[in-house]
Amino acid sequence: MARKKTNFFKKKISGLMQKKLVMLFGAIILAFVFLIGWITYINASKGEKYTKVVLDQQQYNNRTIPFKRGDIVDRNGTKLATSERVYNVVVDAKTITSNKKYINPTIKALSKCFDLKKKDVRKQIKKNPNSRYLVLKKGVNYEAYQKFEKITSDTDKNPNVQGVWMEEDYTRKYPYKTLASDVIGFTTNGNVGSNGIEASYNSILNGTDGREYGYLDEDSGYERTVKEPDNGSTVVSTIDLQLQSIVEQHILEFNEEHKNEATQGEGSKNTGVIVMNPQNGEILAEASYPNYDLNNPRDLTKYYTEEQLKKMTNQEKLDTLNDLWNNYCVSNTYEPGSTFKPFTISAGLETGVLTGNENYVCGGVMHVGDHDIHCSNRSGHGPESLKQALENSCNVALMQIGASIGTEEFCRYQRLFGFGEYTGIDLPGEGETSGLLYTPATMDPASLATNAFGQNFNVTMTQMAASFSSLINGGNYYEPHVVKQIQDDNGNVTENKDPVLVKKTISKETSDIIKDYMMGVVEEGTGASAAVEGYAVGGKTGTAEKLPRGNGKYLVSFIGYAPQENPQVMVYVVIDELNSAVQANSGYATQLASQIMTDIFPYLGIEKKTDSASNTDTQTTQTAQQ
Repeated sequence: MARKKTNFFKKKISGLMQKKLVMLFGAIILAFVFLIGWITYINASKGEKYTKVVLDQQQYNNRTIPFKRGDIVDRNGTKLATSERVYNVVVDAKTITSNKKYINPTIKALSKCFDLKKKDVRKQIKKNPNSRYLVLKKGVNYEAYQKFEKITSDTDKNPNVQGVWMEEDYTRKYPYKTLASDVIGFTTNGNVGSNGIEASYNSILNGTDGREYGYLDEDSGYERTVKEPDNGSTVVSTIDLQLQSIVEQHILEFNEEHKNEATQGEGSKNTGVIVMNPQNGEILAEASYPNYDLNNPRDLTKYYTEEQLKKMTNQEKLDTLNDLWNNYCVSNTYEPGSTFKPFTISAGLETGVLTGNENYVCGGVMHVGDHDIHCSNRSGHGPESLKQALENSCNVALMQIGASIGTEEFCRYQRLFGFGEYTGIDLPGEGETSGLLYTPATMDPASLATNAFGQNFNVTMTQMAASFSSLINGGNYYEPHVVKQIQDDNGNVTENKDPVLVKKTISKETSDIIKDYMMGVVEEGTGASAAVEGYAVGGKTGTAEKLPRGNGKYLVSFIGYAPQENPQVMVYVVIDELNSAVQANSGYATQLASQIMTDIFPYLGIEKKTDSASNTDTQTTQTAQQ
C-alpha cells in the first residue's frame, strides 16, 4: 500500500501560533513607534544642542557684516560726518587652547600689534576656553590690522599664531570737530543718532547689516552664503562749510574777548547765529556758543577744571552735558525785544490801521492800564514819523500802534507770522517748546502794549529767522530746513528736499515799505554799527530785559539782510547775558553781525551798492589815490 504524502505548508497554523505571531508583530510595531517618538522628542527638545555640536565639529561660521552709516556733507559735498572702517580683534579660544604650542606665540602677537597686555589676554582665554567668539579689542585702525596680517601671512616664520581673526566694523568720525555741532549731532553705540541731523535723519543714514554663514568639515568643501550689507544714504545739508567756519570763528573771538570780563566765566551765557537764504528757507550756517567736540561729546574739560568736575555729581554732569548739547537756535525761547517791532508795523500796514503817513510824539513814557511803561529813551524822542519810530526803536510809538491794531488782530498776526507754533525745521528739539503767547481773551491793554515792542512773550531764533525772511522776501513764509538732498552710497540722488512755501504773511507792498524802514535803522538809527561798507544793509536791533525785571540781565540781538533789493542773505545774532557789567547794549550784537557780514558777503557774491552816492564816494577815493 502506497504511503500518503504530507504538505507541511498546507497544514493549518494552530490558533496559539497565530496569537504568538500577532503579538510579535505588534511588539515590533510598538518598538518602531516608540523609537520614532523618541527621535522626534530629542529633535524637538535638544535638536539645536546636537546640531550645534555637529556644526562645531564642522567649523561652523556665522558672522555679521556691518553696514556703513551714510555721510553727512555740506552743500558742496565736503564731509562733515563720515564712518571710517576699523577692526575688532576676535579670538577663537578653543582653537588657541587646542594645542599648547599655539598659546604663547598667539598671545605675543596680539600684545605686539594691538597694545594688549599679555596677562589680560591669557586671563580672557583661560576664563573662556571653549569660546569661538571672544572680542578682545574694538576699533583697531588699519595700520594695526596690516601689522598683524604681516605676521599671520608669514606661515613659515609664525606657524603657531592661530585662532585670531579681524572683524570689520565702522566708527563715526567728525573731521571738523566742533564745527556745526548743533546741526550735525553725534551718534551713540549701535549707530543711534543723538541731536542734529544724526538724530532727525537716523533711519536714512542707517543701513542694514549683511551676513555670512556656512560650515567646513574634513570631507567637504566650505559651504558659504553671503548677504551683502545695504549701506546708509548720504545726507546733503544746506550748510556751507566756509560760511559756518566764518561764523564760528567770529563767535569764538567775541566770547574770548569778553571771557572773565565782569565775572569769572565764559564770554556769554549763550551766543547764537543763524545765516539763512530768505528766498527758500535754507539755513546756510547755524551755530551757538558754547559748543562741543563731536568726536568726544562728553568731554567737559574745555569749560571746567578737573577740580570742578570731581565735585560734580553724576546728575550734575548729565545736566551740564544736556545744556551743552542743547541747540540754542532751535530749542531755547526768549523775549525778542525790539527785533519784533517790524512785525508790529507790518501788521498795522496790512490791516490798514497804518498808512505810512503817521506821526507820533514820544515823551519817554506811556501810561497803560495801571502801569507806566517807559521808552528806551526815558527823556523821549519827541516828534517822529512812523519810519523814524522804527529807526529810533521807540516803545511809545509802538504801544500806540499795538493799541490801534487791537488784541484780536494783533494775536492773529502773531500766529500768522509763525510765533507760538512749530516751524517744522528738520532738527530735533523744537517739539519741546514753541513759545508762549497770549490769546485775545488773556491779553490785557498792558500786555498788548508790551507785546507790541517785543516783550512779555517768547519766541525761538528759528521762528524769528523764518518769519523775518518773509518780511523781506515779499511775504513768502518758507519752512526752514537744513537738508538739501538725499543720495545713495553711490552718489545717486534719491530725493530732493525742495523749498516748502507754507503761507503768505504780508503783501509785496508792505514788504517794500518795511524794508525801506529797516534800511533806515542801519543808515540813520540804532543799527548804525551793523553797516557794512559798500553794501545796502537793512535790519533791526533788539534789547530785551530778562525776567525777573531789574536783575541787570539782558538779551541783545540784531537781525539784518542784504542787499536791499531782492535780499539774498539774512543774518540773525543773539547774545544772551553777555559777561559785561552793562549788558543792555545792542551794539554788541550789531558789531558782531557786521563783522560776520563783512566776511560772508564777498564769499556769497552779494551785490554791492550801485546808487549815485556810492559811485561819488568811489570816484572821490580814486581821485585822491591818483
